[in-house]
Amino acid sequence: MPPKNTQPKYRQIADYLREGILDGTFPAGQPLPSEDALAKQFGVTRPTVRQGLTELRASGLVEAIMGRGTFARSPHGRPSLTRPRGVRRTSDGQYVEADGIRWTDAEPPVATRTDAPLALADLLRIPPGEPMFTYDALQTADQGRLRQLHRTYVPFSVLIDTKYEEEAPPPAPELYTALADLGHELHFTEYVRTRMPLPDQAQALRLADGVPLMHVLRVTLTEAERPLALEEFHLPGGELELSFRL
Repeated sequence: MPPKNTQPKYRQIADYLREGILDGTFPAGQPLPSEDALAKQFGVTRPTVRQGLTELRASGLVEAIMGRGTFARSPHGRPSLTRPRGVRRTSDGQYVEADGIRWTDAEPPVATRTDAPLALADLLRIPPGEPMFTYDALQTADQGRLRQLHRTYVPFSVLIDTKYEEEAPPPAPELYTALADLGHELHFTEYVRTRMPLPDQAQALRLADGVPLMHVLRVTLTEAERPLALEEFHLPGGELELSFRL
């Protein structure tokens, strides 16, 4: 006689669905059994079923779509979008993103003054607290299907003895041309990590529960490795992978 399962019913439901998603019984992108069907199968109420689904949403294995139901998300599936990373210079001297995506700012970025926090000051090799020009933008593409949060930082010390002592420099990517016009030969280094989003980031990027974001830091450097500017990109991490040409 098999041992009796002593786990709470919601955990049994979560384990059953998790195993089905991982072994392909419930394919990625397909709807899971309805709450009513699961409640009948396990002899529980619908709130108990929802508790089990909440556990799976927190681990990123299911996605609830309003009015349509709950759908499987496989950790083994290929992402729906691959974005090449990098910056290239066109024949007319303009700098463009390697992915070729044309981003639109939800609102025109406005320069604000911020003080460099310790972590960013270390990357920029400036004293913590040094003032910086900062631009924030929510950017969209493909009729709003693609979204990213983009922040540009330019330390004041980089702009000494230039025309930008009197006026704010442009945000990236126009910033690259402005820096090149000042005589700098530019190259770039990116740092990529993942983490769970803050509530306002999840809302802006329309992230489902349990979906992480990719946090990309891009440092613009001179040929002599002096940092000139830093950008932060926050990207939805659920159906996205980044590719780098080495």
